Amino acid sequence: MKTVVVTDVKYRASIAAIRTLGRAGYRVIVTQTRADCPWTPPAFVSRYVAGRHWIPGSSSDARYADYLLNLLEEYDAPILFSVGAATLNVVSWQRERFRPLCRFLIASPAVLDALNDKETVHRRCQELRIPTPLEYDGLPDRYPVVVKPHCGEKFGLHAAERYRIARNADEWKKAVSEMSAYDAAPLVQEYVPGDGMGASLLIGQDGALLGALCHRRIREYPITGGPSSCCESVYDKTLVQQAYALLRSFGFQGLAMVEFKGGRVLEVNPRIWGSFPLTEKAGSPLALRYVQAALGASAPYVPDDYRVGVRMRFLLNDTAAMLDLLRKRRYREFFDAVPDVFLAREALTSWRDPAPMLRYLRNTLFTRRH
Repeated sequence: MKTVVVTDVKYRASIAAIRTLGRAGYRVIVTQTRADCPWTPPAFVSRYVAGRHWIPGSSSDARYADYLLNLLEEYDAPILFSVGAATLNVVSWQRERFRPLCRFLIASPAVLDALNDKETVHRRCQELRIPTPLEYDGLPDRYPVVVKPHCGEKFGLHAAERYRIARNADEWKKAVSEMSAYDAAPLVQEYVPGDGMGASLLIGQDGALLGALCHRRIREYPITGGPSSCCESVYDKTLVQQAYALLRSFGFQGLAMVEFKGGRVLEVNPRIWGSFPLTEKAGSPLALRYVQAALGASAPYVPDDYRVGVRMRFLLNDTAAMLDLLRKRRYREFFDAVPDVFLAREALTSWRDPAPMLRYLRNTLFTRRH
């Protein structure tokens, strides 16, 4: 039985990978750094977990790589499934230390840095003739605009904190001033209306496309702009082609999600993304294909190899989004959302594996956070 070590399981996205791999017969081992998670992660109580490891300190500590390497030595050439960006970067930078002990698909530091830089991605899209939002060097000549740092994640910002929407010149000046605390020259782009879309891809070591899953955002929280609280699986050949062309041009390997809005590329998440649980709900084989590719046994890409039209919601986030719609008197959007309370699949819920969802609710509603 082959072992897969899943890291950073404080993130909800880890549960989908754990269940998918566990059901497929892999021995799943999970890890979490104590300083980054003061409560029991929901993934720790999944029935599909064969072993649990607390790692001392934080994933940003200098000794984190040593602790993780010592853990990996306990198993026979396991596959490493890195959920958090910090672990991904550590393994990327120290890949020569990790390669003898485990199998993984992770891009080089230069590639990760380039894809995390929104301006670099914007320029590459222009070279490839992939649509992007218009950028402004000075005072915009039309509004609204979006102001954001080149890489908000580097500054520890949550998704909803990584940008400001300015609807006039005064708001633009304020937004630039606020974002300048993180980036001396923040990006200013036109605000693009339309549905948010994502094309999530798996690319092998040789640059081959091994898997893809597309989704459409239904709601987000905060409703003014934030992570997806409800989304739906779709298939869009054009988005897959554009996302693949973009990622391959950088020499990327591994899992990544390219975010689109109004048919234009907004940014790239070169790591596990927030709506990753949709892979499990829609029956996408992305997690399995990642493990197979890391072992050197990748299969050819099969388009549309998942169920389309599957809606998924994060119970607490989506409930908060709906209540906010009601408070702001956006009644039509609220009533459009009501059927999803009964019909959409909950991201963390599984009748065969109920403990993670119960633990998540306990942690969120009853655990005092310091």
